[in-house]
Amino acid sequence: MIGMASYLVFFLIQALIFAVVCLGLNLQWGYTGLFNIGVSGFFLVGAYAFAILCGPPYGGHLGGFGLPFAIGLVGAAGAAALIALIVGIPTLRLHEDYLAIVTIGIGAILQLIALNAAFLTGGSQGASSIPRLLPDLFQSVLGRNLLMLAFMIVLVLVIYGALDAIVRSPWGRVLKAIREDEVAASSLGKNPLSFRMQSFVIGSAVMGLGGALYASFIGFISPEDFLPIVTFQIWAMLIVGGSGNNKGAILGAILMWAVWTLSGTMAQAMLPVDLQVKGGAAQIILIGLVLMLVLIFRPRGLIGEEATVSREAHVAADKPH
Repeated sequence: MIGMASYLVFFLIQALIFAVVCLGLNLQWGYTGLFNIGVSGFFLVGAYAFAILCGPPYGGHLGGFGLPFAIGLVGAAGAAALIALIVGIPTLRLHEDYLAIVTIGIGAILQLIALNAAFLTGGSQGASSIPRLLPDLFQSVLGRNLLMLAFMIVLVLVIYGALDAIVRSPWGRVLKAIREDEVAASSLGKNPLSFRMQSFVIGSAVMGLGGALYASFIGFISPEDFLPIVTFQIWAMLIVGGSGNNKGAILGAILMWAVWTLSGTMAQAMLPVDLQVKGGAAQIILIGLVLMLVLIFRPRGLIGEEATVSREAHVAADKPH
């Protein structure tokens, strides 16, 4: 019973970490229409920034600042936001498929930097002994995980509330207007590039925050943790849950992480030993199947975007024709 409870807590923490990243992507894609396929890169930047800022001294690479947990989170989000700003200046003039192609390359470049810049990240050896939240408060693994779970629940609620407030504000309505018709938004005096940049930077900062939480919880990171499959997972979570709805982003993260972990467990239990190495392929196929079924039967996701009608639309509807 205790073992099952420990596994459930471990599962929920990981699911909520992915929910944070999914919320960042939802701001970019669901509300602004930015086709970012480099999610894993910003996730990586946040994870390594946290390890460098809060980790112990590393003999072979940068680190050892030993800063407090909260400062590490802020620094990780700031590092991801800075990379997004640098990347966004030359790329956010691109649209749709072109932006997707560029962001795929950005994610790959960041992963290769983590692999080859050993003086900065430790290269293929990664970074270890990354501190957790209040590590001395509990002695048992379950106690530390329960503390992390409580923190994650509060943090996800705070991020959800903050993002929901800003997307319902006039700023958020401009994002949606740009997503639907950039030319029309420009004709009303809005600067689409500026708003796209703001959304890209804020969303990437949230992804970087998710990376910091992942690094702290797992305690060890390496470039292998940030392969393009991470981007595929996050996108699947958002599409299944429902883009343009922050509740859908959280729900999709939990459900699809459950599909991923349960399919991996089933593959190990059911497949012969010589075929278990192919279990990862089975997981990807299963997620692809779930994604396909959702797109067929629920194109807007399990919780699609809420239908909103602006005051201007009501006024227009009341005018005589």
